Amino acid sequence: MLIDTTFNEVTHNIIGAAIEVHRNLGPGLLESTYLPCLQFELSSRDIRFEMQRSIPIRYKQATLAATYRIDLIVEDQVIVELKSVERLLSVHDAQLLTYLRLTNSPAGLLINFNVAKLTEGVKRLLNARYVGPDGEPVKL
Repeated sequence: MLIDTTFNEVTHNIIGAAIEVHRNLGPGLLESTYLPCLQFELSSRDIRFEMQRSIPIRYKQATLAATYRIDLIVEDQVIVELKSVERLLSVHDAQLLTYLRLTNSPAGLLINFNVAKLTEGVKRLLNARYVGPDGEPVKL
């Protein structure tokens, strides 16, 4: 089973909202500035999201007291991790892939606002371990 067009539409809408934020603010600010602006832009487009969702950490059979907060989860499908760095590194990919696995989300977007043209700072990653609602692995 492949992800349907809804998935692609969600990522397309997120990127459009991020481009609008970047167009208005430009590069060079902190992630903490871009995040509320992106939230505002998603809300104005009636795109459903959760911010700073607390994700429990499970290690083997134990659920630890520690949790992690994810920047945004959009339409219960796409994890959005914001950055404002000179360039995206492989560790950022690894971080997002870990979030995808911990939340069983099918896809994520790394968005680096510290670029001249935002499309150069966007990277979409897929969760190769994604399990669909029916409990079956989904090939992405």
